Amino acid sequence: MARSSAEKIRRRIAKRNREQGSTAKTPERQIAWPGDEEKYGYNYISPSGNGGGDDGHPLFKKEVFFFKILASVLLFLTVAILFRNHTVTFEPVRDFIVKQMDTDFKFATVSNWYEDKFGKPLALLPFSEDDQAGKKSVVKETNFSVPAMGKILENFEKNGQGIMIETGKGAAVQSIDDGFVTFVGVKDGLEKTVIIQHPDNSETWYGNLEEIKVNKYDHINKRAVVGTVSPSTGEDKTKGKYYFAIKKDDDFIDPIQVIRFE
Repeated sequence: MARSSAEKIRRRIAKRNREQGSTAKTPERQIAWPGDEEKYGYNYISPSGNGGGDDGHPLFKKEVFFFKILASVLLFLTVAILFRNHTVTFEPVRDFIVKQMDTDFKFATVSNWYEDKFGKPLALLPFSEDDQAGKKSVVKETNFSVPAMGKILENFEKNGQGIMIETGKGAAVQSIDDGFVTFVGVKDGLEKTVIIQHPDNSETWYGNLEEIKVNKYDHINKRAVVGTVSPSTGEDKTKGKYYFAIKKDDDFIDPIQVIRFE
């Protein structure tokens, strides 16, 4: 009995040793050290400034940035196509854009300043080298050119806006200075009319034209032909007449104070 009891005790000790040995061989649990986010909080930004990972600064979104560039290019090209295409369908859109440009942005003045400082830009307008040379030669002149020499039929006092001038039949009417064509169409009482905006923010109106030689938004040089005079309604069929007005700061001024017609 004593021997059997001792044997049981040895087996129990051996079993206990085996259990303790297997427990000792079990790998210890790894200690999880806190990362940067846990260490500094979730708003932590590393010293390199690349808190947004591959996108760089967290406030900079690469996709949004490229989308804005693409949208700007598409908007620019769309407006350019509208102005190059003279289809009547797009006329309301072009008129809206021009109205905004006229009221908020004097593009004739800015264009003149830019060309004086940096030369002619790479624009959508079909400029040639001859046009560029001609532009430089006439800008230096200080006196306005006469649209078309003739006799004044109606003076400024009659309507407070412009004058009617009699000249030869089919005579060419020229721009008195360089600028941008902002209107081509029919005005009440003036028939076919061309309005040009000049770098000094003034406007010149050329009305009662039989034929118009320019297009809206054209950049034209001084003495460029804008149209031809309408035939006279009097007995002398060899005569023609046209309307001319100058507008400065929303007020019309007497053209004979600026230009001699006779």
